Amino acid sequence: MVRLHPGKSAPVGVVGKIIKIFEALRVSPSDLQLRDIAAQTGLNKSTAYRFLAHLEREGYVFRNENGAYTIGIKLIRLGSGQAYQSTLRNVSRPFMQKLASLTSETVNLATLDGREILYLDVIESPHTFRLVSQVGMRRPLYCTALGKVITAFLPDADAETALQGTRFERLTPNTITDMVRLKKELAKIRQQGFAIDDQEAYLGSRCIGAPIFDASSKAVAGISISGPTTRVTPSQVGPFSELIKGIANEVSVGLGHEASRSTHVRKVSTPMPAGASTGAKKTERVAPRVRR
Repeated sequence: MVRLHPGKSAPVGVVGKIIKIFEALRVSPSDLQLRDIAAQTGLNKSTAYRFLAHLEREGYVFRNENGAYTIGIKLIRLGSGQAYQSTLRNVSRPFMQKLASLTSETVNLATLDGREILYLDVIESPHTFRLVSQVGMRRPLYCTALGKVITAFLPDADAETALQGTRFERLTPNTITDMVRLKKELAKIRQQGFAIDDQEAYLGSRCIGAPIFDASSKAVAGISISGPTTRVTPSQVGPFSELIKGIANEVSVGLGHEASRSTHVRKVSTPMPAGASTGAKKTERVAPRVRR
């Protein structure tokens, strides 16, 4: 720890080197490897690594699964919302890929924006028959697993704000269409730690989502899998939900959420249903129109 004495300045050499690292990360269009940071800052690799290791521990830089560095969540809080979303995607991506690999279903990352969810990232299922969402797409919170699970774990005042003025629309026979029923559902979600969209937005689709928390223990996003009911069956809800909760906790740890560190992912067997194929040349998508 650097101790400053009255009337004396901080050690400019150390501060200058850290600023050089931040500047290199800021202007780079992609994450940087250690060798790139050393080359761009003029630092030797051992010095750069020493600074980066400390900054990573403190949450000021983030290192991805390939060992490359980017701006961390603590610095992002000082920046714009767009930059925050970019870091959220960077932190979540490797865990989304793990979830996609384990389930072979579409994996979604979203955050709450008013009374809607905003999709930040999507990894599509390799199946020819699959559920598809698009980055930038918005959907109502009351009929989606992501929307419900994020809202369920918000502070009461924030949840009330998100729910205020909700205009329910019956999209399917399963859609929740009144506030009393929705609040009962949110209470159930808080208890079990995950949410289900059981053909509430589209007939023939089922989604399971879990919340992502930041360092302040605030629910800032959600991660989910979505697929046709022929593959995401009622018997799969249990094992899938445990898997998704574990993955969501890993993302939360990446965002600095200390309370999640004791949670471990349970790998489950998710065999492909009979007749399903990933090798067809023609891709068929289940991508209904978004009803607002």
